[in-house]
Amino acid sequence: MKFGVVIFPGSNCDHDLILVLQSLKGSEVVELWHKDTDLKNCDFIFLPGGFSYGDYLRSGAIARYSPIMQSISEFAANGGFVMGICNGFQILCEAGLLPGALLRNTNRKFICNNVFLKPANTDLPITHHIKKESVLKIPIAHGEGRYYADDATMKQILDNNQVLFYYCNENGEVVEDANHNGSLNSIAGVCNAGKNVFGMMPHPERCADENLFNNDGRILFESIINMAQESVAV
Repeated sequence: MKFGVVIFPGSNCDHDLILVLQSLKGSEVVELWHKDTDLKNCDFIFLPGGFSYGDYLRSGAIARYSPIMQSISEFAANGGFVMGICNGFQILCEAGLLPGALLRNTNRKFICNNVFLKPANTDLPITHHIKKESVLKIPIAHGEGRYYADDATMKQILDNNQVLFYYCNENGEVVEDANHNGSLNSIAGVCNAGKNVFGMMPHPERCADENLFNNDGRILFESIINMAQESVAV
């Protein structure tokens, strides 16, 4: 499977992500510069975390106008798989590829901490190898991670099973104390209605190596590569 990782000015999680993807058996990874428009025949595009364009105006508000985003929008409209992590999630929301928006954390502070997640939909490419009862420990690092959607949009998200993960405690309970940034309904990630564009604020690439003493995030990437292999087998 060929992965593309988009690099914007201010991206700082791109090489963490590239290293994880390169470690997957059967994967090829290429870097995609934000000023280019060629997606190099990639099967799956990632938008990494960081501070694209210094987070001026709003996080992701300028990056969504980078030339490559037009190609990504067309790729997604044709069923191509796209995933944004942290700042990448913010960019996808700003570009209208994902519903809702990411607002300032309720405590108005940058939060860098390990949090717990429970899967909401395990029938997606990035989650279908995760058990429904699983609780994953994944780090967050953001100042604008509070997920918000208006009532009509939220109803559509919930009715269409578009939530990827909820913030929870270590026992898998979705409680207020575990919702570190104040996200509506404790939502940590969503997908689009077509279920081929995904976004999450926590950083699975930062906990996908045993040398980091936490390998919980690796299952998301293994789920993607296994999905591809299963499709070929069929």
